[in-house]
Amino acid sequence: MGHHHDHQIIFRNDHAQFIAIMLACCLLTVAAYALQHTISCFLLSWVIAYLLDPLVVQMERRSLKRVVALGIIYAILSVLTVFFLTFVLPMVTMSWDSFLRDLPGYIQKIKQISLEWKERLPARYGSDEIQWMLDKASANLDTAAEKAGSWTYGFATRIFFNIFNIVLSPILVFFMLYYKQTVIETLSSWIPTRRREIILGIGREVNSSIGGYLRGQVIVSIIVALMAVPTLSLLEIPHPVFCGLFAGVASVLPFVGVLLATLPALFFAWFKYQAIGVLMQTGIAFAVIYFLEGYIIKPLVFKESMNLNPLVTIIMVMALGETLGFWGILLALPIASAIKITWGHFLRGDFRS
Repeated sequence: MGHHHDHQIIFRNDHAQFIAIMLACCLLTVAAYALQHTISCFLLSWVIAYLLDPLVVQMERRSLKRVVALGIIYAILSVLTVFFLTFVLPMVTMSWDSFLRDLPGYIQKIKQISLEWKERLPARYGSDEIQWMLDKASANLDTAAEKAGSWTYGFATRIFFNIFNIVLSPILVFFMLYYKQTVIETLSSWIPTRRREIILGIGREVNSSIGGYLRGQVIVSIIVALMAVPTLSLLEIPHPVFCGLFAGVASVLPFVGVLLATLPALFFAWFKYQAIGVLMQTGIAFAVIYFLEGYIIKPLVFKESMNLNPLVTIIMVMALGETLGFWGILLALPIASAIKITWGHFLRGDFRS
């Protein structure tokens, strides 16, 4: 009886510890939302460090010192940066400027089409209500145009002000990679001895899951963008670079990313051609791209699946996307995977020893 009572106390203590950990995670989320601009710089550096760390490790295995390996990687990245600034950035800037220049025309076209549709409505019962709805939509279209314009210009402004983060990130990345082992050893020394082995084991599992996902997702996004841009150019869809980059970024979103990726291309195709055939060609092109992405590219890139529940995945993406924006969407699955791994060890009783 006494043994059973002691077991209940231990079980309750474990539950209290888990609740305390979850509350601490919630408080950290609130703090991250309040400091999102500072956190975004840190997260950008952390993701880049995660992507580069395997290269540093491979070079260290070839008997190179870590500082020498970092110097070689930074030299290669400097060459790639010059190439990007010389060739890629002007092309992206021209595509963005073209999109901003054409945006008022697209909005005026929507108004014109809605007015033409309203005039073709038959004068029968119910049409007054439909026309009232169209009038309200037309009246709100100018407001929507102003919001769209302010959003696009605001987006460009945010990119300009984030140049500070882009400049600061390489410095943070260098120190993250250089002092990686020191940080790991310091944190390990803070863990109680009786819990150290299990917590470090969980850390290795989480590290493998997050690292594989981030590296794989970046590769998949780049491949999708590289496939979409020339395909849309061949179809003569307006703004192929913008649509291709959007498709690459949208592939980060689970489930709905495939649908969102096609919307800009279908929108521009319809406004230029207003033909069902072109829309079908664009849809088929994206269907082929995402068929290759889902059945060939991802199985090759993602060697291990996170096996997350779809409902949990959607909730995590929505919740973290609402609080942390783009970084919340990108890191939602790794965080969910880390929670799943830790909870699995908790259920197995690994923390009770």
